[in-house]
Amino acid sequence: MTAQRKTSYSNTLGLLVKRVVDLIGATAALVILAPLLSIVALLVRIVLGSPVLFQQIRPGYKAQPFTCLKFRTMADKRDQTGESLSDAERLTWFGRFLRSTSVDELPELINVIVGDMSLVGPRPLLMRYLDRYTPEQMGRHDVKPGITGWAQINGRNAASWEQKFAHDLWYVENRSFWLDLKILVLTLWKTLKREGISNSGHATMPEFFSSKQP
Repeated sequence: MTAQRKTSYSNTLGLLVKRVVDLIGATAALVILAPLLSIVALLVRIVLGSPVLFQQIRPGYKAQPFTCLKFRTMADKRDQTGESLSDAERLTWFGRFLRSTSVDELPELINVIVGDMSLVGPRPLLMRYLDRYTPEQMGRHDVKPGITGWAQINGRNAASWEQKFAHDLWYVENRSFWLDLKILVLTLWKTLKREGISNSGHATMPEFFSSKQP
């Protein structure tokens, strides 16, 4: 355990290294991907309208709320009463393409630069899930949320919630520079193969309900 901790992100020096890597990596990615981001933003505006970016409050480090940025993937379709239609009905062909290629998540690079997120970490979920976590599951918030993570290369949305949380908690306990590098490389490979895009029978990841024992 001692040997592992020397190369982990659990100490001050390790956290500083992770932050520097995040800043350099996210900034370089934004510069390199600027043409792609501009084209996608224009297409989102044409196909889905305004706003181009989807903004939602998510829990970050220590469950503190922050505004998560993504490219919009759903149309604003409502029923006769004014209620939003289901995700499956609002998710367009263009939105499915953005999700399957993970291009919709690229604006989160801005969240990384600001410091709300990291390149690698547990994915930021919904605020309403916080009260549904077990004390153990809350441990996923002991690190910053990430654009990708251990769960994303081990099933992504095709995995069950229990599997995803187990992967998140494993990452929290074993995080290191070399593990992050491995996750980033495998994320690129998984994205190119377009694996685990959605959970069986769902357009998006199904709702998470409490795992707490009654």
